[in-house]
Amino acid sequence: MRTRHFGQPLSGILTALALVVSFASPSLGAEKAIVIPAPKLDLPAASGTQTAVIAGGCFWGVQGVFQHTAGVLNAVSGYAGGDKSTAMYEIVGTGTTGHAESVEIKYDPSKISYGKILQIFFSVAHDPTQLNRQGPDVGTQYRSAIFTANDEQKKIADAYIAQLNAAKVFSKPIVTTVGSLKGFYPAESYHQDYLTLHPRQPYIVYNDLPKIENLKKIFADNYIEKPTLVSTAKATN
Repeated sequence: MRTRHFGQPLSGILTALALVVSFASPSLGAEKAIVIPAPKLDLPAASGTQTAVIAGGCFWGVQGVFQHTAGVLNAVSGYAGGDKSTAMYEIVGTGTTGHAESVEIKYDPSKISYGKILQIFFSVAHDPTQLNRQGPDVGTQYRSAIFTANDEQKKIADAYIAQLNAAKVFSKPIVTTVGSLKGFYPAESYHQDYLTLHPRQPYIVYNDLPKIENLKKIFADNYIEKPTLVSTAKATN
């Protein structure tokens, strides 16, 4: 199921109408942020750029959250979980490819840890108790998943999920899957930096901008006002 729109922001009338419909349907709204404990286990300090790949529904909002997170060098929207040959938006949207809309996060481990990235992911970026959906978006391509690059990442992710479930910080069990990263494929250029480029788009206004506000509120020490955009990262590399 697809509920998003592309291109420039809709007219004022359509924008207002879309927001009225969204607010009248709470089940279609933004996921609520939850204050959660930090992971008891984390990766040791390391040098050089590190990578984390996560999936939590529409990649626009997840990318936006981590573009406003200090220590993140680049956050790219894309696809993970399927083959390279099917890593295209229109095909992934069928829900038959094995792909999930994902975000590849390149980060500086001296400024942010893998565990902190997972804490933000579970707390404000999405609702990890929703199975094969997030908010208005339904299908396996919107599932909650962590794609691990090595055994150490898998150990941290598994332990953190177990910790959060044991503490019952969510009203329902976490359904996030943890599996090895077979490949990450960047999404089409029009998906990159989408939240920043289309701040008045109804989907962004209702579903994703609240995530940025929650990041600013709950993780004030990790929040940066100016987003680290893909376009900027490419220009500086």
